[in-house]
Amino acid sequence: MSLINAPLRVLFDIVLAPFSDWPPLVGLTLISLLTAVGLLVVFKHTSNQKALDAVKRKIHAGLFEIRLFNDDFRQIVRSQLEILRHNLSYLRHSSVPLVWTLPPLVLVIAQLQFHYGYEGLAVGKPALVKVELGSGHSTDSKPAMVLTTPDGIRVDTPAVWIPSLGEMTWRIVPEVPGDYELSIMNRGETVTKTARVVSGTVRRSPVRVRGFLDELLYPAEPPVPAGEIQAIHVSYPETNVSVFGFELHWMIVYFVLSIVFAFVLRGPFGVTI
Repeated sequence: MSLINAPLRVLFDIVLAPFSDWPPLVGLTLISLLTAVGLLVVFKHTSNQKALDAVKRKIHAGLFEIRLFNDDFRQIVRSQLEILRHNLSYLRHSSVPLVWTLPPLVLVIAQLQFHYGYEGLAVGKPALVKVELGSGHSTDSKPAMVLTTPDGIRVDTPAVWIPSLGEMTWRIVPEVPGDYELSIMNRGETVTKTARVVSGTVRRSPVRVRGFLDELLYPAEPPVPAGEIQAIHVSYPETNVSVFGFELHWMIVYFVLSIVFAFVLRGPFGVTI
């Protein structure tokens, strides 16, 4: 996943950088528009457009029959069964473009989550740093693990060790806005973790992980190097996108806008959906 996530991180950082100081809805609208255009292009070239058009006309014909023969019960039942059959054909023809669009859409959503799903750490407000050890860790004693923070972030509490979970946790307090790198030293290995005390729409990583599935879901940072440390968390607050005074999860806004743009642009792009 590293070979895929690394260029995607750079691409999304570059595309969204001009909108970092704007309301999140602005950048999200642009990404939704680009997504709609991409989906239309893929749909057009991976689906049987003539078959889809024919199926849609048959569905419309069935609806027209129901309206025309609304006093003939047997005809209504036959028309409904025909509509059901044609709807199944429509789903079958739509399944091929779905296979082509779903994987890249998952990668896009994973990247957007870390631009729009979290807000930055705030000066003076405590946050937690949690380190997970792999399944082979020893539970006999507390690991000699050390968290080192740069100037601008204060470690507020001693480390708390939970042997059953293999987790070590500290509380930190940001003192100055900025982008920071925390260091965790354990048994001779040092692993770093970003911490962003900034506002605006930027990439934030609540967890740095290792493993194919975890890297697919959390691509905001390079994977944790091989070793005893399995993951490092920083407790960024989750946030929503403001849309005309309503606070909505960014994914709702993204999907609604993408669908609206796709329907508006399907005519100019000559796509039957």
